[in-house]
Order: sequence, then structure tokens, then C-alpha cells
Amino acid sequence: MNFLEERILKDGIVKEGNVLKVDSFLNHQMDIALIDRIGEEFYERFKDKKITKVLTIEASGIAIACAVARCFGVPMVFAKKSKSVNIDGDVYVAEVESFTHKTQNRVIVSKRFLGPEDHVLIVDDFLANGCALQGLISITEGAGATVEGLGIVIEKGFQFGGRAIRNLGYHLESIAIVESMDAEAGSVQFADQGK
Repeated sequence: MNFLEERILKDGIVKEGNVLKVDSFLNHQMDIALIDRIGEEFYERFKDKKITKVLTIEASGIAIACAVARCFGVPMVFAKKSKSVNIDGDVYVAEVESFTHKTQNRVIVSKRFLGPEDHVLIVDDFLANGCALQGLISITEGAGATVEGLGIVIEKGFQFGGRAIRNLGYHLESIAIVESMDAEAGSVQFADQGK
């Protein structure tokens, strides 16, 4: 069992509808030492790749992506969920469905911050149906950049997102893969990743 799985068992809350609440340490209140350790873990898993940018989607992925980018010594870019007046010029756009919020979002990245010379590591906090990752892959490839890998903090392995992304040939690493959850018992089972 790795450090993240231990923390999920200690402080995560399983709710009906396959919801795993980790808001006390990951995506509302954040344990910064844990976030830094996650950044270091992704660095170890992808250090053989030539990473020039770390890309995520707002909002929960931002802190994680900052920690990862610090380890690689590269900029972090995040896809915004709405266009604001301070984004000028051309943008890359993708439609993304949120599993958590059950909404469709149009996400954008300014063309000034992503181009053909970039080698991108995409990171996010959760992977369920894979829509957010597919949107970020679409933006990256639309920029002519190279997707070097995808790092997920918690993957819901019982949903199709991880399989779909891996079947497309991408290098996907998840720190914790939840195999099953039981809200009544409050239990979580993790996949054996052999690491």
C-alpha cells in the first residue's frame, strides 16, 4: 500500500453513487506536504520524459500541477472553464463533461502558452470517465505539442476512463487506483499495481 492509499483509507469518505470525498486533504482543504509528495511521485514516474509543460484543468488539478511543475522545473498551464476578458487572442478549445458536477464545460488554453515545441505532462486529481483527460489531450495535440504522459492522483478503476485512455496508447500513471467502494461499509479496495 502506498502513501496515498493509506491517506485515503485514513481520511477519505465513501458516499453513495461511487463518490470518494478527499476534500479534507486533496481538493478543498489541501495537505501541502502530501501535494508535494504527489509532485515528487509523478516526477519519479516521468523523469525519463522530456517535459517542457505541465497541463491541468481548473480548479482541483492546479495545486497538484504546480507541485509537479516545480519538480520538473517547467511552467504549469491550466485550462480555464470559461473565457475571461484577460485572455486575449486565439485559444484552443475542448468540450469536457464533469463526472463530479454532471455538467458540460468548454475549456480553453491560450495559444500563447502551448505550441508544437512543447512536451506535455497532463495531470489531474481524479479519473472517472476520462472526459477531462480526453479534452486536455485534444487541446495538446491541437497545439501540435506532444503528450508525454498523463498523471492521475486517484483513478476510479471500476469506471472506463483509465482503460479508454490506455487503449489509445497513452502512458497513464495513477498513484491510487480504486477497484471498488462500499458506501455502507465505508470501505475502499485498491488495485494491486505491483509497485
